[in-house]
Amino acid sequence: MPNPRFPIPGGPALRAKGWRQEALLRLLENVLSVGEDPDNLIVYAALGKAARNWAAHDRIVEALKTMDEDQTLVIQSGKPIGLLKTHKDAPLVIMANCNIVGQWAKAEVFYDLQEKGLICWGGLTAGAWQYIGSQGVIQGTYEIFMRIAEKRFGGDLRGRFVLTAGLGGMGGSQPLAGRMAGAAILCVDVDPERAEKRRAIGYLDEIAPDLDSALAVIDRAAKAGEARSVGLVGNAADVYPEIVRRGIVPDVVTDQTAAHDLVYGYVPKGFTLAEVRALRVTDPARLMAESRASIVDHVRAMLAFQAAGAEVFDNGNLIRTHARDGGVANAFDIPIFTEAYLRPLFCRAIGPFRWMALSGDPEDIRIIDDLVLERFPDNRIVSNWIRLARENVPFEGLPARIAWLGHGARTELAVAVNDLVAKGALAGPVAFSRDHLDAGAMAHPNIMTENMLDGSDAIADWPLLDAMALCASMADLVVVHSGGGGYAGFMTSAGVTLVADGTDAADRRLRHALTNDTSLGIMRYADAGYDEAVDEAAAKGLDWFDLSGRA
Repeated sequence: MPNPRFPIPGGPALRAKGWRQEALLRLLENVLSVGEDPDNLIVYAALGKAARNWAAHDRIVEALKTMDEDQTLVIQSGKPIGLLKTHKDAPLVIMANCNIVGQWAKAEVFYDLQEKGLICWGGLTAGAWQYIGSQGVIQGTYEIFMRIAEKRFGGDLRGRFVLTAGLGGMGGSQPLAGRMAGAAILCVDVDPERAEKRRAIGYLDEIAPDLDSALAVIDRAAKAGEARSVGLVGNAADVYPEIVRRGIVPDVVTDQTAAHDLVYGYVPKGFTLAEVRALRVTDPARLMAESRASIVDHVRAMLAFQAAGAEVFDNGNLIRTHARDGGVANAFDIPIFTEAYLRPLFCRAIGPFRWMALSGDPEDIRIIDDLVLERFPDNRIVSNWIRLARENVPFEGLPARIAWLGHGARTELAVAVNDLVAKGALAGPVAFSRDHLDAGAMAHPNIMTENMLDGSDAIADWPLLDAMALCASMADLVVVHSGGGGYAGFMTSAGVTLVADGTDAADRRLRHALTNDTSLGIMRYADAGYDEAVDEAAAKGLDWFDLSGRA
């Protein structure tokens, strides 16, 4: 359901001086076309913005349209600062979004700076113009569910009840991912508009009128082994404890509400959306306290499900952190999804790689899907996902695809696609990117790097090194992000975008940047002592220095 004010870009006509610049312009337009609140430049997660304000946005657009290929646009927290004279192999855009000095990296400082117009949070992929709609999260959520299926339920979630909450820009992936995994999944959200949006695009099969009805549908579907997604408008801090009270134990429980932000994200129980919006202006301190109190009840219910035998995990929204701050001493008995299910993949630099058809033609994605299946027939994760995505995942904005590819495979695919562009087999160039939650690209001690083997959870050198390596490797866009709002002080990440425009120069950029990006990811985990990463480094012939003395 495209927003008429923010049309989906596409077509052969260039408005910029080259495809590299045009590509980044289209990606900026695309994140607004699929954004939660594009009128306010918000892409997702309550505050994740594509630009600081409309004046900044318009100047970015003008710069992308008029800049030469040997210039670099510098952007500071969503605001364009100026153009530097560099060279044709330098990044076209370098960004640093929401990076606050350590002792000052707190939510209240961020809100003050935001109010003064000095900063904005770019989320992960929002401010870097890399978001591709909920599809960008669907595969990761699906892979989590499938790892749980392998761990607990014999490889299949059919007949299993999954309980979760949050249907926003990130959490909205959950109902479809759960249904694709075969589960009967109940998704709770306080906002009826969000629930209706997910139903309208086919992610939710239905929206139940009340909890009794929702549980009845889930029970019937689970008993029949039917994959079904059900939405319920309500507050998870009310709904989860009520399900506990009834003695019902889901098989899998998680949450993807905007619990990371106690002011602009999470909605405390007992408050309407209108009341919360008013408190954001009149009494944000009270709102933070009320949100934290609700999160305490929310997480205690999750712990109760865990004690009763459910598989419970934190999906990366800081809900455990705020619960612990509110007095739930054992909140971190709930594991984080990265450590619990995905770290073996990250050790081998297998992560959420993605590509966008800049032509706007879905046929380009179909052709690349075929290429992926042809090139990686023995990659079970990727081949399974491409087939499922073709059947179940609608495009939002520019046609795009995501697939969990690792070291070497990303480069191989991108170079092959660049060759297709050169031969005219695709309708236009293709942009390649990835989630910032990638092997060498994020430090977040409560999500990506929780409980690292060597205790290096909080060391942020790695994403900074990644960004510098990507600049040295000629990437088209390079960004360093840190947390804003409730995420302030919790994370730093690096992002990259590369444009396959069919040129020899693009081939060179793709080979260097993608290979070095994943090489650093493997080295990061090898340095931390993970055997899978050490094995991958040896198998792929990486020039990694092992100073552990274990050899």
